[in-house]
Amino acid sequence: MRILGIDPGLRATGYGVIESDGARMAYVASGTVRADSKDELPLRLKAILEGVAEVVATHGPQLAVVEKVFVNSNPQSTLLLGQARGAAICALVAADLPVFEYTALQIKQAVAGHGKAHKSAVQEMVRRLLRLSGSPSPDAADALATAICHTNHAASRRAAAAPSAGAGLRLKHGRLV
Repeated sequence: MRILGIDPGLRATGYGVIESDGARMAYVASGTVRADSKDELPLRLKAILEGVAEVVATHGPQLAVVEKVFVNSNPQSTLLLGQARGAAICALVAADLPVFEYTALQIKQAVAGHGKAHKSAVQEMVRRLLRLSGSPSPDAADALATAICHTNHAASRRAAAAPSAGAGLRLKHGRLV
């Protein structure tokens, strides 16, 4: 399955595309959709919408995963980031892709093993998990991590649903327990 991960941002929206069969993952592409920070907000949102639509058209994912916005100490920044996220989601939904969402904590936990891992740790684990020769940019690494997170969560859901999953196994907060 081809999975597109999105790390939304008003200046740089990261994207990462991987192939996964549930047991293995392979890197396909990654990069950033850039919006000119000098432009007015509507033009920046248009750039995100069109850029994500182009990524979808180019790489043909079967589903998309987007990082959820966290509420930080600056409500204005949170609202602006939410608009960037909305523009990206609109492009995905317009392409008839199923969209899944995970928090930054869930993504870091799935990739680095620790929900408060630093960006550099996430970059390094993405590099290792996808066997890349170099580290992707921070925005692209976060997007690839988002796609990897979905692969891990989907594998956990399949394992829990399997008849041979064993007595007492269940999902709690998206994790196999």
